[in-house]
Amino acid sequence: MKILCLTWEYPPHLEGGLGQHVKELTPALLRNAPDLELHVVTPVFSGASSHETLGRLCVHRVAVRQPTSATFYSDVLATNPALVRAASEVIRAYGPFDLIHVHDWLPSFAARELQTTFGLPLVATIHATERGRYRGALYNDMSRAIDAAEGQLAQAATRVITCSLAMQMEVHSFYHTPVGQICVIPNGIDGRRLRRLNARDLSRFRSCYAQPHERIVFNVGRMVYEKGADLLVEAAPLVLSRTADVKFVIGGRGPLFDALAQRITAMRLADKVLLTGFLTEDQRDRLYVVADVCVFPSRYEPFGIVALEAMAAGTPVVVSDVGGLGTVVQHELTGLTTYPEDVHSLAWAIQQVLNGPEAARERAARASAHVEEHLNWDVIACMTLQVYEDVRLGVPP
Repeated sequence: MKILCLTWEYPPHLEGGLGQHVKELTPALLRNAPDLELHVVTPVFSGASSHETLGRLCVHRVAVRQPTSATFYSDVLATNPALVRAASEVIRAYGPFDLIHVHDWLPSFAARELQTTFGLPLVATIHATERGRYRGALYNDMSRAIDAAEGQLAQAATRVITCSLAMQMEVHSFYHTPVGQICVIPNGIDGRRLRRLNARDLSRFRSCYAQPHERIVFNVGRMVYEKGADLLVEAAPLVLSRTADVKFVIGGRGPLFDALAQRITAMRLADKVLLTGFLTEDQRDRLYVVADVCVFPSRYEPFGIVALEAMAAGTPVVVSDVGGLGTVVQHELTGLTTYPEDVHSLAWAIQQVLNGPEAARERAARASAHVEEHLNWDVIACMTLQVYEDVRLGVPP
């Protein structure tokens, strides 16, 4: 089987969950399909175009200009012809291919043109939707254009893959894609690196973030409205009023970073709430392990890979019951879920973990076992390969 994959993010260019997904899925696909040949076409924003062959994996990097925030959509649109040209050369040089797999809307213009030109089936993984991110609102011309691109992709695809039932319902509701045509395949996690950290003495690392007597409430993510870090800051005084020996550690950068820093200062919480800024992967993983509870109060979350990582680390989790998070975390079984955008509910759940450590440890142990058995990348790869096989053989939805 020969697959052409189009993705906007691929190592070393990783910006978020989409890039991490492709990074982990790619080798797992190759491990689980000895007959698979995989060609990845991806933009590179610095340096020249290149071709790299690693066994049955070929990565074709296409030199393009980095999109700017002011003209992001039009810049993305302008780069897709370069992806079409590069992918067309790959198809002619290495084909025939069985299908195209495209990740999200950014390279979807190229994917749909290639689908038409070469008559190839199209599998589309839709990682999130513009309309879902803003609760059905499309706030400007660019937002409406992105929504239209997502809709066109969902309509054109032979199969759509989403990471949760919530996302399946979004795609069906927004773009009228038949439910049977939308396959739910969750994100995966390689928990080995986190389990290795659990066996190490991280006390010196921990002391960089909190005093020995302080328990750590950890959150990490892009500083944007939908991730809800502001809700955690607002919940902090409620938690601290009953449990003083707590340090809130919030990692990540983004548009809301400065406003959040100002809010923390205004609330006189600077000694209790630490904004770390950018965290390396190693720093983030260590914080998962040393934290007493990991909290993800998202307003919108198609899946929630950060919750999965915390669960793999064996750390108790608290999440808002939205999107995929409500599926990943089973309330009072593998973690605690809270009412969305409810600061009091959030504070209650954090206190439940901090004041009931034995029950929290039991939930965390169940979560870690579930993730290791059911959400490892080999399981996810096998589910994805089955979609490929169904499309290749023309199995009806």
